[in-house]
Amino acid sequence: MADDLANEILNELAPGASLPSEAELAERYAVSRLTIREAVKLLAGRGLLELSRGRRAIVREPDGAAFADFLTSMLNNDSKGLFDLVEVRLSLEVQSATLAAKRASRAGIAAVENALQGMRDTVEAASAEDPEADRRFHDFDVGFHEAIALASGNRVMGYLFEAMASPLRQGIQISRRGPANRGHTLFDTIQAHQRILEAIRDGNGRAAGEAMRLHLKDTERDIRNALSSMADPPTRQRTR
Repeated sequence: MADDLANEILNELAPGASLPSEAELAERYAVSRLTIREAVKLLAGRGLLELSRGRRAIVREPDGAAFADFLTSMLNNDSKGLFDLVEVRLSLEVQSATLAAKRASRAGIAAVENALQGMRDTVEAASAEDPEADRRFHDFDVGFHEAIALASGNRVMGYLFEAMASPLRQGIQISRRGPANRGHTLFDTIQAHQRILEAIRDGNGRAAGEAMRLHLKDTERDIRNALSSMADPPTRQRTR
């Protein structure tokens, strides 16, 4: 019954529309209102419906909450999930950068520029290990990639990146140790982002995609480096 209702929601009802009343649904499916109530709760848990006391269930605007929860759980329980996420990013973001170079409007490019400027404005304090500045720097970093996905003009990419935003913050925080271990800084991160932006401004899809690919490959190496250093036990001093 829940699957049948989900099919109706996805194919026949627009966001903001009301689901039929519990009484109507109970009559349609020849079940009790309690059974209907449980089915509706299942659909609300899937992010399809919004519930409020005393009112009919409302069809929600689609978002990536369920997918984001899956990614977060995967990252928390399996370090390999970080590399799986990077592989997905390589496929999606190289393409989104390529498309953004061809399709981005002035407003789209401005959004990418603003995110990069936010990184520049916070890099000094973040490099000095100010926790709040570090958080803001990485928020702007995620915002940079999200702005490119939106500038690509592909709604599916925008949706997927919205879902990945929170897990990406987690992955970026873990990867932070990697650049330091190989002598790179947050200023190098900004330079990598600058190269992507310049290619998008120039309308050079091939260069934009390649700049994004190189950046994400560096991110993958940083994650491997960070996880390796986290796994290595501290060296004990020998006693004489």
